[in-house]
Amino acid sequence: MNKTFYDYYNNAVTYSTNDHPFSREPKHVWIICQFRGSWLLTLHPSRGLEFPGGKVEPGETAVEAAKREVFEETGGIVSELYYIGQYQVEGKSDTVIKNVYYAIIDELISKNNYFETKGPKLLKSLPDNIRTNNEYSFIMKDDVLPLSLREVRTNFQHLKPIRKEVDSKG
Repeated sequence: MNKTFYDYYNNAVTYSTNDHPFSREPKHVWIICQFRGSWLLTLHPSRGLEFPGGKVEPGETAVEAAKREVFEETGGIVSELYYIGQYQVEGKSDTVIKNVYYAIIDELISKNNYFETKGPKLLKSLPDNIRTNNEYSFIMKDDVLPLSLREVRTNFQHLKPIRKEVDSKG
């Protein structure tokens, strides 16, 4: 499945559930996390609530980066990690390619430092109004989230209960 749309900043985004259609070595990751039936997000001080994610460091694989980012930003220990898809953003100055993963978290460790975030935030469900809700990051406001949640529900529902899906527009 491929879908093209525009993000919060009107950049062209192409999302695919195919196996690494844009890059075998993406430089960014985004991880949709669940911990004991709740969604595990992080609170970014300027962007708001979002699922953990970030850059792949030199010498690191995207899978290693995903696990590291979840731990750094939430204290979550990833027990299972599944590739959902990949998307490419054609920005004004560069192109960003990001792997999207679904992670099951078995343990949350309290930390003194959550790096560039304010730490974990657990939600029983995701609100229907994320696109217009100022508490949520721009990263959560385009079609990547609902398309990814649809993949999680379709392919991984048997693993942990998914309480609510955010509907895709378009």
